[in-house]
Amino acid sequence: MRIKTCLYALVVFIGIFTSRYAMSEAVVRLHAWGGSAQVNSYLQWVAQQVESKYGIRLQHVKLADTSDAVSRVLAEKAAGNNSNGSVDLIWINGENFAAMKKHGLLVQNWVNDIDNFALTNPEDNPAMITDFGEPTEGMEAPWGKASMVFYYRKTHLEKLNLTVPKNIHELMQFAQQAPGRFTYPVPTDYLGISFVKYVAIALNQAQSELFYAPVTPSALSQITPALWQYLDQLHPNLWQKGEYFVRQASKLQRMVGSGELSLAFSFTAAEIPSAVERFDLPLDIRTYSMSDGSLANVHFIGLTFNSANKAEAKAVVNFLLSPEAQAKKQRVQVWGDDTVLAMSKLSQAEQALFSTTQSHPSALDKTQSTLLFAEPHTSWTDALRQAWEERYGARY
Repeated sequence: MRIKTCLYALVVFIGIFTSRYAMSEAVVRLHAWGGSAQVNSYLQWVAQQVESKYGIRLQHVKLADTSDAVSRVLAEKAAGNNSNGSVDLIWINGENFAAMKKHGLLVQNWVNDIDNFALTNPEDNPAMITDFGEPTEGMEAPWGKASMVFYYRKTHLEKLNLTVPKNIHELMQFAQQAPGRFTYPVPTDYLGISFVKYVAIALNQAQSELFYAPVTPSALSQITPALWQYLDQLHPNLWQKGEYFVRQASKLQRMVGSGELSLAFSFTAAEIPSAVERFDLPLDIRTYSMSDGSLANVHFIGLTFNSANKAEAKAVVNFLLSPEAQAKKQRVQVWGDDTVLAMSKLSQAEQALFSTTQSHPSALDKTQSTLLFAEPHTSWTDALRQAWEERYGARY
């Protein structure tokens, strides 16, 4: 009888623990960029885990452009669909978050319902509650961190007798000495506008405070002279003499792999060695950070206002912020996306999950300190993109 009582108590305990998150047969649709094999594979693993643990089916809706999902939610709101949306969770940051916040497309203050959100130490880490200078107001949960890295063909540089450019000025020298071997995407692409922002910040360190407040015509006019002078000089030495630019970031990696380019850059350091492992990039690839600074940001998961599966979506996000999921995501072989968890908030056993050895010759050496440039206020993205297009026009 005592055994039956204990078993009954155990069943009740398990039921209480799982019922907070588990909703059987629920489908949560996570709309996220689908252009990375590592990210897609990781989300497949996440889907297996949340279905096994909570009975929730996670569907990764792959996007070419996150703004497509933002437009869909906006259209649903305009049509009066307030409770049965087609997007539950969305991987966002920057201007897409600002747009969703402006139009009331995200649930407010939901992240405090997530147990593992406390592990990000938001009280002492403002980056967890600020997105491109915009307060998140509990509308999105931090998921990972990323910074701009450059990668190059080692054999190419040896044949050209060139050294790796380590700052914005050496990049100009490299382009002049190896014309056509470097380029960047048009600023309508996230990586393209990231490059423009990196150049603008690196060339305007004396007035960097301007970037972290909403852009004004006066501030823009102070920043752009140095930017235009640099880009005017750089463009004739780029691929296609700067008359044409690639439209998508993924094209850069293919062009380096084919040998068309010798130098490129990415916002996902770990995708470089992973691409080498998949033979999408050659073995002579090496990755590094610019010594004058790397543009860096936190990326987030938002919960839409009209999701019909809010409880289940929160369960998915809670798992994404678990030490188990964050540690796996940080492994270079998996994704290599840096964790948002504060190690001081974890137990020794949980901290041990993050103790992995970095050994791939094409991987970024994370033992080297890197100066990071925080992302400018989100208003700078559109301002710089529009100013670039007005000056240089459509080049694709």
